[in-house]
Amino acid sequence: MQEEPDQGVRRGRGRPPHISCGAEWHSARRLVIGANWARTFRLGNHDVLAVANGAGAHRAASAVDAAAALFRPDAVISMGLCGALDPQLRIADVVVASSVVAADRSYAALPVSCASPHHTGVVRSIDHVAQTADEKRRLRAGGAMVVEMEAAGVAARAEARGLPFYCIRVVSDLAGETMANDFNAALRADGHFDTMVILKATLRRPLARLPELCRLRRRSFRAARVLGDFIADCRF
Repeated sequence: MQEEPDQGVRRGRGRPPHISCGAEWHSARRLVIGANWARTFRLGNHDVLAVANGAGAHRAASAVDAAAALFRPDAVISMGLCGALDPQLRIADVVVASSVVAADRSYAALPVSCASPHHTGVVRSIDHVAQTADEKRRLRAGGAMVVEMEAAGVAARAEARGLPFYCIRVVSDLAGETMANDFNAALRADGHFDTMVILKATLRRPLARLPELCRLRRRSFRAARVLGDFIADCRF
């Protein structure tokens, strides 16, 4: 499942534009900007602004614009969960994008330096949750490794601003899986999934839908931990 990622923007203090993410994290400070969630903190010798703004490319692009209005980044990083298109990918596998492909165009993505295990490939960015194995097979036929909903919006704004762009995703659902829950029906205009809509639908097919929700929750927490460990071990 593709969920709300953090769109990270960062800047340095007269140093080359890279971060040693294993450096000590300092206390994060909450910022009120035109996005759902924002925190700024020091990471080594760098200032980092992490922003989350809900699902979808438009909201992700708006998050970059809101961040850039008060923060002058050296680079933009899109990160979060994704659905596998490659049948070889497993839960919590990390994928570093070589490019991000949307319906109308493709965006280049820069590599990262990291000793932790990961895959490199094309990230397909769409405007809805890819819920069925059939749709994932069709998307895979186009050459993509994983699918998500925000990276194209972030990539477009990074390109427009002339900023280096990175994309890192971690798998939370498999290529051969068809979801019992209709997450697209629960996606609100604010980019969040409506919990009550999901729960009401779950009650109509509890034996199939409730275990899936519990499984997705476990997977999402696991994937988030793996993603955090990966970021802590890499340089941009």
